[in-house]
Amino acid sequence: MVLKQKEGWIEVITGPMFAGKTEELIRRVRRLEYAKKNILVFKPKMDNRYGEGEIVSHNNSKTQSINIAQAEDMFQHVTKDTDVIAIDEVQFLDDRTPDVIESFANQGKRVIVGGLDTDFRAEPFSFMPRLLSVAEYVTKLSAVCVKCGTPATRTQRIVDGKPAKYMDPIVLIGARESYEARCRKCHRVYRKPKPYKAL
Repeated sequence: MVLKQKEGWIEVITGPMFAGKTEELIRRVRRLEYAKKNILVFKPKMDNRYGEGEIVSHNNSKTQSINIAQAEDMFQHVTKDTDVIAIDEVQFLDDRTPDVIESFANQGKRVIVGGLDTDFRAEPFSFMPRLLSVAEYVTKLSAVCVKCGTPATRTQRIVDGKPAKYMDPIVLIGARESYEARCRKCHRVYRKPKPYKAL
């Protein structure tokens, strides 16, 4: 069932790095521009990989955006005439983000977000599980594992040419110089706790 615009809804585009999340977000934004929708695109200020004022995919697709420090900053820009709100790298915003996004959807707005579902340790990223559970539509993309060429669902952090340690900070802004796409088998994290074993 396709929801009517006046009902409002949430779409989440997720997956590991290099899966094409930003590219897909930009594709949806462009289609809505052709439909003459009033769209606002946001991105976290901390994501400064490609400069300010635009979101840019790894293949260099881009669209204009508004930089925000926290989710509630969007209230300064969104009006009753705003049809669509798009947010790239949503996982870098604060824990109030799901509440803010739901409030926009409840006002009848279409909210499209892109972000990582897991961190470099392959564990749920911050509030993303909650956002995935309240979304009407979820698109989970995969990349290509740089080691074996199979579908990659995980993000491998690389430090000095080696996999990152389990206790390293979760957030480290970077691109191909710091991260790789990996499958479950090829993903590595040093000193990761042993898996649970049944008694």
